[in-house]
Amino acid sequence: MFVYPDIDPIAFSLGPIQVAWYGLMYLLGFVAAYWLAIKKTKQEWSPLEHHHIEDLIFYSAIGVIIGGRLGYMFFYDTSALFSDPLGWLARAPQIWKGGMSFHGGFIGVVLAVKIFSSNAKSDFLEVIDFVAPLVPIGLGLGRLGNFINNELWGKTTDFFLGFLVDGIVRHPTQLYEAALEGLILFLILWIYSLEKRERGMVAAAFLFYYGLFRIFIEFFRIPDSHIGYLYSDWLTLGQLLSLPMLILGLWIIITHRLKEY
Repeated sequence: MFVYPDIDPIAFSLGPIQVAWYGLMYLLGFVAAYWLAIKKTKQEWSPLEHHHIEDLIFYSAIGVIIGGRLGYMFFYDTSALFSDPLGWLARAPQIWKGGMSFHGGFIGVVLAVKIFSSNAKSDFLEVIDFVAPLVPIGLGLGRLGNFINNELWGKTTDFFLGFLVDGIVRHPTQLYEAALEGLILFLILWIYSLEKRERGMVAAAFLFYYGLFRIFIEFFRIPDSHIGYLYSDWLTLGQLLSLPMLILGLWIIITHRLKEY
């Protein structure tokens, strides 16, 4: 068992401006994605060249921020949309108050890459395959930000990796996600994409493994208090949103395999 350390969510201040660790994690994720993208442009089959990367990261960042926030508001604050629509609209742009959704950010990035690939006159699927291995490092860093913010804890446990938080030992599901959806997923996709693959296969691997890892970890995670479980004491909104990713990724992979025989 570990004891959760008292971590200040504010990394540093510049006069009246406070810089949060969570925001820094987003920034580091984009920096890592830029560096990895530059390396990938050296592959012979890369659909993009060095000069494309700044625009790619810019479009993706906009997609993550807008999609992530709108996804949270639509997926996790749906009731307020109908009970207090004006308040809902007023809160939507208030990113600094917290509330980002991976699934919304994912949709935002897909749409952003679609716009980018059209402007760059590049093949959409090839660009999505290019982008997929760049994503997990940012996901892992984001979960570390959740850990620093003392949020998104798991259920009570006597597991040796549990953390004592406010007098209760809980699963550190943020760290589980940082490991599986961040580090492990990155290694899978990066190694897999070291060789030229069929169009859409790297993206399919991302969909399948992310969906699998997220659904698994949700069994240990406490659902949002204002939503709770969707069915019985196990089905969460995170699992429901991740299931289509897993199914679509698996369908693409199986379809490709069947074509080889």
